[in-house]
Amino acid sequence: MRTGSGRGAARGRAAGRTGQAEPERRAAEATIAGRWLVLGKDGRLTAYARTRAGLLRWTETRPGGPRWTGPDFFPVPDLTHVSVAQGADTYVHFLGRREVRTGDGPPAVDIVHAIQYQTGRPVTEWRSLGNPHKDREKAARFGAPVGVVGATGRVHVFVRNAGRGLMLRREAPSGKWEPWADLKGSGVEDGPAAVAHASGRIEVLAGCDESALWWRQEEADGDFRQEPGIPVRVAPGTAAVLETAPDRGTYYWTDRDGGQLVAHRPGEWVIPLGGTPSGDPVAVLRAVIDGYDCTVLAHRDADGHVMLAACGTENEQAGLWWSPTGERCLGAPALALDGHGRIVLALVGPDGALRVARQSAGTGLALDPAVGV
Repeated sequence: MRTGSGRGAARGRAAGRTGQAEPERRAAEATIAGRWLVLGKDGRLTAYARTRAGLLRWTETRPGGPRWTGPDFFPVPDLTHVSVAQGADTYVHFLGRREVRTGDGPPAVDIVHAIQYQTGRPVTEWRSLGNPHKDREKAARFGAPVGVVGATGRVHVFVRNAGRGLMLRREAPSGKWEPWADLKGSGVEDGPAAVAHASGRIEVLAGCDESALWWRQEEADGDFRQEPGIPVRVAPGTAAVLETAPDRGTYYWTDRDGGQLVAHRPGEWVIPLGGTPSGDPVAVLRAVIDGYDCTVLAHRDADGHVMLAACGTENEQAGLWWSPTGERCLGAPALALDGHGRIVLALVGPDGALRVARQSAGTGLALDPAVGV
């Protein structure tokens, strides 16, 4: 492949085993939401995906690869959605929407949380964060969680509620969980995009029926303030965000009307990026290429092919060109820097196996051929 261009959470008992997955559970059925390719404190990459029965994990054997172990399998019953978030301490947080059916009537729904503290180590037990709705009918309509970790290690969980407003639950400075807070809003879709800036300040954007709603903190660990809505139409579940300047995020999503990717920094114009995305979020990464601060993007197109592009950071208006990688995938691809600072593209192939392509030597953005793990 060559293309040119929790803090405070108690350490629970391990959930599931860390040996090889059983044969029938080796194949991933879907990727998980969020940045599912992460770099640990020891310089090794870890990738995550899921089956209907639980979580799969692949781990580099040493920084920079090329060998990996896995997939390790962690059984997690009754989850309809899983997302991942990583803090500056490199702890990996998993957030799931659990739906348990017990006879007639709507299912019992709650949000659950687990942590992986170190690369290759077990995942803690999944602990319930509850559901703010006491009425079971409303509770069953509670959405899928998205998480972000602040600079001080506090986990923030955002979920669409039954009335289609946005709810927040976060860790207190003591490490205990604060009650659910209603951030208001209306018409919110699942899949908000949240970012923790290097300053510690967090912001979140949620697509709605006819616009996008935007909340942000005025200071790290502070309260969230809803900003004026943005008159754009975000295709549900396609929003992503990247810090592209101090305390400023660039949001990317698929335009609901035109079907193409766009970039936007609140207060500026929407910038068309082209492409024919499949309905998943685009993967975004800042990296230095040939001495320049660049943004690398990867998405799955409508035919399942992985497309790659790069541009100068905050210079999307100069244009970018999508190049095919020759790979097909399930769900969204992922991007990360490895322990040697090289760009890595990861994807789950149609066979459910992990495939990885790493930046090659030379100028420009060029990746070696993807290899199966």
